Amino acid sequence: MTKTSQVALVTGASSGIGQAIAERLAKLGYKVYGTSRRGIQTAGQPFEMLALDVTSDESVDAAIQTLIRKEGHIDLLVNNAGFGLAPAAAEESSLQQAQSIFDTNFFGIVRMTRAVVPHMRRDGRGRIINIGSVLGFLPMPYMALYSATKHAVAGYSESLDHELRTHGIRVSVVEPAYIKTPFDANQIEPDAPLETYRRVREGVQKRVKEVLAGADGPGFVADVVVKAAQAARPKTHYTPGLAGRMRMLRNFAPASVLDAGVRKDLRLEA
Repeated sequence: MTKTSQVALVTGASSGIGQAIAERLAKLGYKVYGTSRRGIQTAGQPFEMLALDVTSDESVDAAIQTLIRKEGHIDLLVNNAGFGLAPAAAEESSLQQAQSIFDTNFFGIVRMTRAVVPHMRRDGRGRIINIGSVLGFLPMPYMALYSATKHAVAGYSESLDHELRTHGIRVSVVEPAYIKTPFDANQIEPDAPLETYRRVREGVQKRVKEVLAGADGPGFVADVVVKAAQAARPKTHYTPGLAGRMRMLRNFAPASVLDAGVRKDLRLEA
């Protein structure tokens, strides 16, 4: 099949960051396929939707086979699909809930990567961009499980970039701070809440909502993804805006100062 334009696949593109990324790429001339569990096409949407469940090997393989059958190649994979837990103590989530968030936020990326890389490697080129989080390098109290998944994404992305670079494939992770999207309004509540954490949990949830009210929108992340996708020499990590300043603090501020600052910002007792 003759290659006419670059083909991009964006998971979790039905709303929020994923939708903003897919729309921005389509505007730039990419042939874009977005995914969601049901794959519902919205009127006027500038990209095609595919049904894909990142927690299912069969669903992932079927979607990639459909894309390759239509286009013959894939140039850019943006792993955005994921979900968050509302702020809660780590022990307020059952093991089943902990496994569930890892199955989507981390193993979903692994499944997508395993399905797409053989096609990129065959062509000797490709880009993979994983959507991480500032919590992937600066853990937040009462967000232990989500932070853990994003640490896993960061480590996986960095290792993978070393492995695939010799095949013409580059991997980057975009790690924004607070972004105001429907994602935050649809976070899952802990399934094993404990009364001992109720007061502080509610306080942290209130503080997070205050910060999100003034946060950047999903287009902010879409701009960074485009930058990573089109860079001649892409970076492994992109930490835009506030996230960049937080990374500097993580790298250079004394641990005791950073620890105190995190607790003060969330209004936790010392």
